[in-house]
Amino acid sequence: MDEIRTYRNTISTGHLKCYEVKVRETDLLACTDLNIYDITLGIVLKYRNYIENYIIENPFFLTSLVPVACDILAPAIIKDMISETQKVGVGPMASVAGAISQYVGSQLLDYTNNVIIENGGDNFIKTDHDVHISVYAGSSPLSEKIILKLNSSKMPAGICTSSGTIGHSLSFGRADAVCVLSDSAVLADAAATAIGNRVKNKNDIQKGLDWGMAVDGVRGVVIIIGDAIGLLGDIELA
Repeated sequence: MDEIRTYRNTISTGHLKCYEVKVRETDLLACTDLNIYDITLGIVLKYRNYIENYIIENPFFLTSLVPVACDILAPAIIKDMISETQKVGVGPMASVAGAISQYVGSQLLDYTNNVIIENGGDNFIKTDHDVHISVYAGSSPLSEKIILKLNSSKMPAGICTSSGTIGHSLSFGRADAVCVLSDSAVLADAAATAIGNRVKNKNDIQKGLDWGMAVDGVRGVVIIIGDAIGLLGDIELA
């Protein structure tokens, strides 16, 4: 059953044109200067095909919960998923949503100056204006009350969220939200999963922040569990 992403009804993007692109498990909200749905769909299909074909030849890529070996013959998106998840000790598919956002968004910059790709909380952002991002944290009283400001001078950027209490993604922790900021949405997605696995209760927040910020390429981390929150790094609250 498709997940109903009602939070998209509250998104405001100014002059950008927003449209959904859905292909099987992939469910993107793309925001660009003009509605270029057909171009976006073609790019999504291309990168999905790379991933799907690789999984057919290498089934372990889909199921592994630990890093897999590098493959110099793999497509660039696969190499990136492997290398970024190696940094944080999780399986390659822990970065798939961020990877789709990153690669689709980056290629769309050939057609538009402004791009926001939202993929179930895993985002690639490159705009000529600052962006405010609400952190959804399920039943936490802090859900959608924490607003992050992302300065246009620090884009493109990936900002991705993992949760141990909501959604269908696998997590071994109990954080309501772990949000990671990086230049790479692939790394941000993988790191959010890895940090989330380490946060079982409020006492783990500082440990999770410190661990996340020690990962090369992570710019900032936000952790929410219940009514408690921790922030570290290049995180600006609006």
